[in-house]
Amino acid sequence: MKSIQSIRGMNDLLPEDAALFLDLSAQIQALFESYQFEPLLLPTLEKTELFARSIGDATDIVEKEMYTFTDRNEDSLTLRPEGTAGVVRACLEHGLIHNQIRKFWFIGPMFRHERPQKGRYRQFYQLDAEVFGIATPDVEAESLAMLSTLWQNLGLSKHIRLEINTIGTAEERKTYRQKLVEYLSQFKDQLDEDSQRRLNTNPLRILDSKDAQTQALLNDAPQLQDCLSEVSLKHYHDLKAYLNALNIPYFENPKLVRGLDYYCHTVFEWTTDLLGAQATVCGGGRYDGLVEQLGGRANTAFGFAMGMERLMLLVQQLNPATPKATPDVYIMTNEDNLASQLALAKRLRADGFQVAVNLGGGSNKSQFRRAEKSGAKVILEADVQDYEAILKRLNG
Repeated sequence: MKSIQSIRGMNDLLPEDAALFLDLSAQIQALFESYQFEPLLLPTLEKTELFARSIGDATDIVEKEMYTFTDRNEDSLTLRPEGTAGVVRACLEHGLIHNQIRKFWFIGPMFRHERPQKGRYRQFYQLDAEVFGIATPDVEAESLAMLSTLWQNLGLSKHIRLEINTIGTAEERKTYRQKLVEYLSQFKDQLDEDSQRRLNTNPLRILDSKDAQTQALLNDAPQLQDCLSEVSLKHYHDLKAYLNALNIPYFENPKLVRGLDYYCHTVFEWTTDLLGAQATVCGGGRYDGLVEQLGGRANTAFGFAMGMERLMLLVQQLNPATPKATPDVYIMTNEDNLASQLALAKRLRADGFQVAVNLGGGSNKSQFRRAEKSGAKVILEADVQDYEAILKRLNG
């Protein structure tokens, strides 16, 4: 009988990768909670309308990438393709953010039907962090400082860089969109296929096209910052001043717009040259209109998302010999004393030690081989029972 394989683009995390995932998650949790971010756990399935209303009908995600189906009640449901919309939905449903400053974070699987490649999968794990109730750029600077600390803790600082931009308000982008479409329409036949499609649906996405000819045409295109108000420009200026004060290097990228309709003012990406085409490790920005767009009272918001697989690839590339967890003690056994050795292992574990017990029998020689392979600091022969002596050996 033919064995069943996993679905294309939906990968298993085997023990070594799973251990790294959990280790990174623990480091992220400790850091984020030191910045007063609270944890959330959210459903994987949401109503399709949530993403159509928040992400935007003309985005690639909604047009081409969502896993959507109709359930037995004839409701249209979607496996979440991103996290922010679900966070806002949960906050509104449970009254978490009205007249309050709140910070949340979570890690979970997301789903997009796109071509699988290194660092990009159809089921992928993503970290989201969201802040509500602060309109000023100081919260953006603090969040970027938190991420800068994470890169430093992981030894990535020299291999990752911050790119920032401002895209102003929805009204300012509407004015710019008209100018950009008017300019690019003159060269429609010279645009790449995706950009031709986006010209009348989501023209700002043309700015980050990877096509060289399209980018050459954009060199003489109108600039978004020329359409921004003094208020929007001051917000951006203040953010840069905070980043300078925090000694966080950044690069201004006027073509950075991000791919979702709900962004406004600040957008950013942390990128690397070590992962090929999948250069973005973390990205996000401000989305002040999304709460009201999803039925809540007007509220300000800022957040970001990080692909865990890409982060893992980056960590593994810079440190291929990721240490494997090893037990403190390996207890050898024989048939006569197995029960007492299991009791000994339980007592050691209760005192905080990592313990491996030889199960399934075997000769002394084979047990020694297993014990040595485990990397245990202390190997106990089958007849060792003196608990105080064991503790002395473990504590040096």
